[in-house]
Amino acid sequence: MKKLLLVLFLLGFGAGIKAQSLYFPPLAGTTWDTISPLSLGWCPDKIDTLLNYLEDGNSKAFIVLVDGKIVIEKYFGTFTVDSPWYWASAGKSLTAFTVGIAQQEGYLLI
Repeated sequence: MKKLLLVLFLLGFGAGIKAQSLYFPPLAGTTWDTISPLSLGWCPDKIDTLLNYLEDGNSKAFIVLVDGKIVIEKYFGTFTVDSPWYWASAGKSLTAFTVGIAQQEGYLLI
């Protein structure tokens, strides 16, 4: 139930964002462009509340991208950007989500 609420929160979080041109990080290196939550009109207090909720729920990491740029990136406990993690069925959820967006945007003919 908590995961469902988090997904719904994230979908609503980005619903009012107007898409701009996509940014793709460089093929060489590990530096991605970032964008500040304030520049998107997001409330920092709400972000802190979300991050506290995720930490209390034993999350390992959390990232939000807008048009390919990092808005929020947080690692919890001893987990780092380089820590390995087994995705298991999470990949299916991400695939379904991106296919749904592709269909909504008219990239799929069904």
